[in-house]
Amino acid sequence: MNKYEEKLALLAEMISFSVVDGRLHEREYLFLSMIAEELQISQDDFKGLFHEENYPTVIKSEFERIQQFYRLALLMHCDGVLHEREQIKIHEIGINMGLNPHAIKRVLKAMEVSPTKMISAEFLLEIFQEQLN
Repeated sequence: MNKYEEKLALLAEMISFSVVDGRLHEREYLFLSMIAEELQISQDDFKGLFHEENYPTVIKSEFERIQQFYRLALLMHCDGVLHEREQIKIHEIGINMGLNPHAIKRVLKAMEVSPTKMISAEFLLEIFQEQLN
């Protein structure tokens, strides 16, 4: 992904997801800010995304869909509180991305039991690859 608008759309989706529990936690904001920096989004554009309506975009590459799903899952865990609405919404988003429901469930469970709430990139890809065999 190298188009600035696509990067903005990904970040907008994350911002929309971050407030699904009714509140934007400071750690969620800091995480979003780090993602914006990683995606090379300007601070003005980043702040502007909080005031725009989000329209989901179609991510063509399966790898990029998995990557975005994982970012959302990390965001879900970053405030230390796992809300039921977040769990429902992340499943919905994963399904809408065309990801395998069983793989979604396995990734989220692995993250839940991990002390750091993170999983390795290899394990993440392995889970989704298993479903293709």
